[in-house]
Amino acid sequence: MTTSDSPVQRASEAFVAEFARWRIDRGMSKKQLAAAMGFDASYVSHVEARRHRPTEDFARRAEAILQTGGAIWQRYKEYDELRATARSRVGLPGRDPPVPDQWLPPGTGLVVERETARLSYVDGKYRCTVRRALYNAGTEPVTRYLVRISVDRYPDDPARSNRHHRDHPMSWDELAMVASCAGEPMDWRSKTDRDALKEAWLLFENAQGRFPLYPGQRTTIAYSWHISVEKWGHWFQRTVRLPTRQLTIEVEFPARMRPVVWGVQTSLSAEEVPLRTPITQELSVDGRAVFSWHTEQATLHDRYRLEWRFRGTRPEGAVEQPDDWEEPPFVQPASSDAMRAAGVIQRGDSGLDRPVRRMDLPGESARAEDVIDELSTALDRIEALHPFVKGVGLAAPQLGSGLAVAIVRQAEPDAEQIVLINPRVVAESGDADEQFEGCLSFFDVRGLVRRPLTITVQSERLDGTPVTTVYERALARLVAHEIDHLDGRLYLDRMEHDAPLVPTTEYRQTGKPWHYA
Repeated sequence: MTTSDSPVQRASEAFVAEFARWRIDRGMSKKQLAAAMGFDASYVSHVEARRHRPTEDFARRAEAILQTGGAIWQRYKEYDELRATARSRVGLPGRDPPVPDQWLPPGTGLVVERETARLSYVDGKYRCTVRRALYNAGTEPVTRYLVRISVDRYPDDPARSNRHHRDHPMSWDELAMVASCAGEPMDWRSKTDRDALKEAWLLFENAQGRFPLYPGQRTTIAYSWHISVEKWGHWFQRTVRLPTRQLTIEVEFPARMRPVVWGVQTSLSAEEVPLRTPITQELSVDGRAVFSWHTEQATLHDRYRLEWRFRGTRPEGAVEQPDDWEEPPFVQPASSDAMRAAGVIQRGDSGLDRPVRRMDLPGESARAEDVIDELSTALDRIEALHPFVKGVGLAAPQLGSGLAVAIVRQAEPDAEQIVLINPRVVAESGDADEQFEGCLSFFDVRGLVRRPLTITVQSERLDGTPVTTVYERALARLVAHEIDHLDGRLYLDRMEHDAPLVPTTEYRQTGKPWHYA
């Protein structure tokens, strides 16, 4: 057997052929690719001419730049395994020193380590929630992040879709986009504002300060928006615009609509093909069907798209199903089981009956930040389950933590999240009113609760600085509700002893704000 016929040589040639094929497919010259990989201009030529053997360092850089979905890396592993076996037989070291797993080529910039994007149908609207774990592999601080929202009501009929969006343009107001970075609210500004396309810069800053993502640092950003079914088609697509290691796409519908979901992907070099791995389906305790697809081989510029149809019954009163009929009317039931599944401790747990411990700031500021992040993440999950037009809050004991931290999200879409650390009510008005309240810890009922119209609250910043804030009307009610949780009280303790709890099946104010004269 000649040397050229050896398994190692054949594996090396297979690697080089795969590498050269992808370089040409991506439209890159050897010089361009060498520069992107951080090598001398002649290095790629030497590898392709088989004057240099491939190394793990070279293979990792090639995979990171060319984004082949693991094809180059797989060829290298096959070659490396055969080479290691052959060398060990003659007493030589089997492999080169390993390259760290976190290696990235020079100038890679921002990397998405994990992305989870979910589209949920709730009460005639779609809610999109995206979470991205980011790593700055570049050399400059990152101060903004571009997000893109594109709608297409009739993707199979572009002319009809264009007419529809001209008559019914998407607006920033209806999207009601909110964003956060590690629990910290992010300001944003519009970059593109068209009828069917919106782009916005999420800024790593807010009114309280700036928090750039410096080289070598990691963080998690989250953002969400809403759109009515009249402006959204039966599809949810993610385009890989940054190097992405893990990607999860989810769509969620009421199971009663009998959804059927499938997926396709397209790339710069291939037409539309089915997803290469199956979509999984789960049925949640509150009757929601969740379809999920995951990959750890997301390729740069590829598009991954979930599509669906519904097999549910016709809308009530319809004699025939119209051609453009979409989903039947549906009101998401408020379910304690759903909140329990989202991680919220339920009534009866002793942790809800005990006052919490005040935090020692600034000494415990890091722990306080962790609790704030946990609360924010949990509320992201919860807001995907139910519309909260009155606002919503969550206190640390509802997640099993005995610390004096709570957050409140107002009903207004552009309002900042309120963070309460060591809060206490120091004054309240004599004027009060009664409104129905709900609690995430027993969400199947509503109760009529009397509260003051104005409260003054003293809390602390992370550095221990005291802050005094006056809250009025709806916001006063939301904040007071969460402070009660920190004191070990539920709203039941404030109700008249003979006042009944109203089941959500009979409650008629879901989806409506509190009314004030």
